[in-house]
Amino acid sequence: MLTFRPPPHSPTCDEGASAIGAAIASLAGVRAAWQARHDEGRDVHSFPSRAAVERIVTLLAAVLYPRRLGLFRGPAAEIDGFVAAKLIAALADLEREIGSELGYWQPEARTSFDADQPAAIVRLFAATLGEVRRLVDTDVEAACRADPAARSVDEVLVCYPGAIASLHHRIAHQLDALGAPIVARIISELANERTGIDIHPGATIGAHFFIDHGTGVVIGETAVIGERVRLYQHVTLGARSAFGPVADGVTTRHARHPIVGDDVVIYAGATILGRVHIGDRATLGGNVWMLSDVAADAVVVQPEAIHLASSEARNALGRGEA
Repeated sequence: MLTFRPPPHSPTCDEGASAIGAAIASLAGVRAAWQARHDEGRDVHSFPSRAAVERIVTLLAAVLYPRRLGLFRGPAAEIDGFVAAKLIAALADLEREIGSELGYWQPEARTSFDADQPAAIVRLFAATLGEVRRLVDTDVEAACRADPAARSVDEVLVCYPGAIASLHHRIAHQLDALGAPIVARIISELANERTGIDIHPGATIGAHFFIDHGTGVVIGETAVIGERVRLYQHVTLGARSAFGPVADGVTTRHARHPIVGDDVVIYAGATILGRVHIGDRATLGGNVWMLSDVAADAVVVQPEAIHLASSEARNALGRGEA
């Protein structure tokens, strides 16, 4: 570990100590101001561990796909035992992290959380894993059907950013709905770091969801996406305003993101803001900017780029217009 330690009897020794003391005092003042504004009696030591949540996701991925993501190489007769061992470890760690999260929220709760609430959330979550696997399967199959470059479902599951983000989201969405929003948000941010796809755990997404390429996709908390929807890179399903109605000085949460119907295709760079409705089977072209509803079966595109003749292009470039 790098340490700041001036040589003994160095003329700068006192100056170094003074600089360190001043930095510590400054940080203490800023830290105290932050705590006065934000801590509100919360037990910040209870905040869930990012590293622990990352381990949980790895274990759950092995539970969902023991051979492809869990690297199980034994006979088929032993696969359930492998899944059981990974699941027991994952759920034990998950219960601990959810317990930490509830401890963090306790000062804001009107009553004390039940002692068995973390265990209850974990039991309910475990019951969703079959549905989580089913939905991820549909997402992988959708990618394989829609992308001519996909050679197999295994390639999609292991390599495609959209499938990786989908697996994380399907897990995170269940935990968010069951009352563990911080753990869920950590899971979504792990996917964001890995893929560049930012899906809020609260977003509701139907089956057969495919994000092609994926980098820069943003899907907000209250977005609702139907079945068999395909998005391309840099699509934003966002809000027009970050702020909802204010009651008693508190900003209320509200539905502020788009609703996308079934069988919709949204091409690269499209931005859709607000609680607008995109009708079934609509197609939105690249770079469109939408603030209003789109009818079913509609096709919305930007004007096509203008082709300049060679002389016009040279003149435009010469004038700095292109």
